[in-house]
Order: sequence, then C-alpha cells, then structure tokens
Amino acid sequence: MKDVLCMYYSRTGHTKRTMEEIAQALDAELVELQDGVSRSGFGGWLRCGLDAMRRTTKPIRPFKTAHPVRDYRLVIVGSPVWAGRCSSVVRDFLKRYGKDLQNAAYVITRGSEDRNEEVFEQMDLYTPCGHQAAVSLRTDSVGYAFWEEEFLRQVRDFLGQK
Repeated sequence: MKDVLCMYYSRTGHTKRTMEEIAQALDAELVELQDGVSRSGFGGWLRCGLDAMRRTTKPIRPFKTAHPVRDYRLVIVGSPVWAGRCSSVVRDFLKRYGKDLQNAAYVITRGSEDRNEEVFEQMDLYTPCGHQAAVSLRTDSVGYAFWEEEFLRQVRDFLGQK
C-alpha cells in the first residue's frame, strides 16, 4: 500500500505541477480536488480572492483514493495562496477530513515574494495532528528547487526514508 497521499487544488496549474513533482519523488498517490466552480480568467481570480477572504466555498466534489484518508501515514495537502489564505477548495477538504488525518504536511504555492507562512497555521486549525513539514514555493523563483528538495528531505526524514 502506498502510505503517502498528495491532495491538492490548482487553479492555474502551478500547484498541480508542484504536487506532481512531489508525488513522483515520494512514490505517493496523487488526487486533485475540485468544487465545480468556474475559476478561470479575471472573474475566476476575483471569485477566488473573495471566497478566501469570506472563508466560503461550495462543497468539494467526491474524490477517489485507494484507501480511506485516515489510513494514510501522511497526507500532503497542496494549495495556492488566495488573499493570504489557503484556497477555499482546500479549506473545505480540511474542514471535512482534517480530523481524520494521522499526519499532515503542507505545500503552498504563491505568486508574490511574501512567503505567506501564516497559511500553515490557518490550515492547522482544521487538522488536530498539526503538520510534520511545510513549504511555501513561488513558481519559477530562484529558490524553488532548493526549497522543494528541502521539503522532500523533511518528509523523507519523517517517513524514515533515505
């Protein structure tokens, strides 16, 4: 059984690319979250920011994993940063399933220089287990590969892998 699950939401593809890289490096199961809301273009971008600030969202669509979420040794949750918060799609996932996670790790992707590390604390509000590792990545930045590799090192250390 794969004991690591990577769950993510991606509006533009940046978070998707990052989570694909992480899942491949860890030989983890990868699942994309959706809520069925149109978030493309400027109107979608605006909707994302408003949903994040209001902390509202439509419920996520059902998703399939090989095992119940609670059975994974580690669930890595990936989210873009919207208005200084995790995406409303990921927030809904954490509200529904956060209490079931044995261990969590977070990957946030951002477009600004601000690392938005307060988002990790916001996500911890829904996961009583807290997080074992976390990383804030800015796509195409000079430090992207370094910080992604550092995150993978932390996760491997937690899992007892080399």
